[in-house]
Amino acid sequence: MTTLQSVPSPGTHPASGSAVSSLKAASRAETREQLSKATYDLLVIGGGILGISTAWHAAQSGLRVALVDAGDFAGATSSASSKLLHGGLRYLQTGAVKLVAENHFERRAVSRQVAPHLSNPLTFYLPVYKGGPHGAAKLGAGVFAYSALSAFGDGVGHVISAAKAQRDVPELRTENLKAVAVYGDDQMNDSRMALMTVRAAAEAGATVLNHAEVTGLRFVKGRVTGAELKDRTDGTEFGVTARLVLNATGPWVDHLRRMEDPEAAPSIRLSKGAHLVLKRTSPWRAALATPIDKYRITFALPWEDMLLLGTTDEEYEGDPADVAVNDNDVTQILDEAAFSIRDQQLSRDLITYSFAGLRVLPGGPGDTSKAKRETVVTEGRGGMLSVAGGKWTTFRHIGRTVMNKLATLPGRPLAEDMEPMEHLPKKLPLPGIANPNAVAHRLLVDGGTPGPRIAADTARHLATHYGSLSFDIARLANEDPALAERIHPDAPEIWAQVVYARDNEWAETADDVLRRRTTLTIRGLATDEIRSRVEDMLGSR
Repeated sequence: MTTLQSVPSPGTHPASGSAVSSLKAASRAETREQLSKATYDLLVIGGGILGISTAWHAAQSGLRVALVDAGDFAGATSSASSKLLHGGLRYLQTGAVKLVAENHFERRAVSRQVAPHLSNPLTFYLPVYKGGPHGAAKLGAGVFAYSALSAFGDGVGHVISAAKAQRDVPELRTENLKAVAVYGDDQMNDSRMALMTVRAAAEAGATVLNHAEVTGLRFVKGRVTGAELKDRTDGTEFGVTARLVLNATGPWVDHLRRMEDPEAAPSIRLSKGAHLVLKRTSPWRAALATPIDKYRITFALPWEDMLLLGTTDEEYEGDPADVAVNDNDVTQILDEAAFSIRDQQLSRDLITYSFAGLRVLPGGPGDTSKAKRETVVTEGRGGMLSVAGGKWTTFRHIGRTVMNKLATLPGRPLAEDMEPMEHLPKKLPLPGIANPNAVAHRLLVDGGTPGPRIAADTARHLATHYGSLSFDIARLANEDPALAERIHPDAPEIWAQVVYARDNEWAETADDVLRRRTTLTIRGLATDEIRSRVEDMLGSR
């Protein structure tokens, strides 16, 4: 599946009779034909969250938008984050008070109004050890200030005893533990958030295509006017014409800039961030954020019934396509986690998955851990705009920033055709917005009438990953009981999600399904048998 038409048609929940929306799907061939024949106002190259957000905002503004990516949507760095929507506690260390306040505003907007079905609040414990880089008084004041900048929307940052903290985190190391500072942030599944934003862009009228690699740029009188592409699924070559091209390729941004201008100087540098996913040895009712030094914090996050550890921060100079977790990364992450976590939780045997992404930082000297996570927009010799940097929490703000830049380009080529950002809804929700508790309840009440009953963990999983779109998946399971079966006994996902990913979420490969549209890979459950069955289902479209 490759694109979604923007006209919703009514559907009916199989049991409750509540209205759900469905979108007519178009084949890859139809999408390629549409991309080839139309002239777009804006071609966004790069389907990470920065490009996705820009395409969403551009389509909202009334522009004709195309979005393409050489791999899957959010297939690289955007699905390799720490899964946090956060204000950035460590930024207070550098005095960036305004930045933290802005981050908190965006965090609250996403978690409360834009995507409450895809994010959830998470309590953080910041342990203070004897001889550590920060004292209890300093950290207590820090978390109080942090919560104040969030208007105390997550409670008041404070300090608790080691004994109380260990009741919530049994694996917390208590030797030399003096106190624990407490604050609140939010958590998400980055792949799911990105996919819902792609869907929002498509519903707003954008034409989207993944697994479509740019092989060259189009020029007219020295100006970039589009791109030549190759469909990686079948080798078909085609092109897209656009009035303006936006290079949002993340770690590959300079590669595309050199297609525009072979003499283009490097504009960015890359920092590698590695993470580990482990099985949990006990329940975790809070996350740990442990200071490693004056600037760095290591995280231990309960996530998707697992434990997520990370991250590293080191300069990366290799091919972005080759970034991977190595043994040194594993050792560093486990060693740093050991400052605050007991050894039994840190056995290598518990690791189910590891992943690494590349932070895109402004070019220049200095330690990458101290570099600003800012967004940089530049215009090339051929008129192509390149945008890089930023962070997940502010993905909506980045989209608006790029759109404001488009409105003020010399000659204002798109300004007359786009609605100004200030005239658009400030907190437009993502598809599926609903109270996940209510959705899970409805799935449990309606499950089994007439189809197989949905298990409680599956209902909760669907509600927190699809919102009200869960009812579309429930309908598939009701129509075909085989699709109501679990993909793996130890995971909440059901086979109906594979069909849904194929027909509604642009899944083309087993990795698209198992790594980014479900959690089978990160749980270490993507067996050869499951991969083969997923591939068969993808091929039967």
